[in-house]
Amino acid sequence: MIPAGIPLRIVGDVHGDSKGFAAAAATDRFIVQLGDLVDDGPDSPATLRIMAQLLDEKRGLFILGNHDFKLARALRGDAVHGAALNRTLAELPTAQRARTYADIAAAPAWLVRGQTVFVHGGFHPSMLTTPPPPFPIGRPCPLLARALYGQTTGRVTGAGRPERLLRWVEDIPKEVTVYVGHDQRSLDGRPYIRQGRQGGTAVFLDTGAGKGGHLSWVDIDPP
Repeated sequence: MIPAGIPLRIVGDVHGDSKGFAAAAATDRFIVQLGDLVDDGPDSPATLRIMAQLLDEKRGLFILGNHDFKLARALRGDAVHGAALNRTLAELPTAQRARTYADIAAAPAWLVRGQTVFVHGGFHPSMLTTPPPPFPIGRPCPLLARALYGQTTGRVTGAGRPERLLRWVEDIPKEVTVYVGHDQRSLDGRPYIRQGRQGGTAVFLDTGAGKGGHLSWVDIDPP
């Protein structure tokens, strides 16, 4: 799905920051967006239109994020709720809904390119040898749940959000790099890089776009 031998631009969580995403997309590089296109920011419909154009022109793709997953379930008629989701649904034109559902339902939950993995929420070693599953009818399987939500404990934090762990970083094999969104770990506005005990590396690109921060991306060249 990612063209061979082409330079890439890896883009973090957009969350409706259409202006930032338009700037990121203004490149000859192939775009790999790490999921969570929608919710929170000023213009989720415009963000989805930019992504649709990249798909149509075969200039990019996006990884399935948990917010995208929730939006597609709502468009399918599942009973899902949330203030950010409700706002996105209210803003999304009827004429755009079928295309949005189709794009999200077709998005891969992770992609592997040589020694590089692209996933939204969190990595598991099985992703190196297991293709991502199709968009589920019911609850996601454990591997898809890891891809969408990362590693969770079942508890919630004082802010009322699921408690997330980064122990999965320790399981990244040596020489493997995982580009991930979902967790805003940066303290300086730059992508947060963390190395695990096996020698693998995780690069967190969520720097708060649409939520008071900004959009970040990383350009990588073919090996």
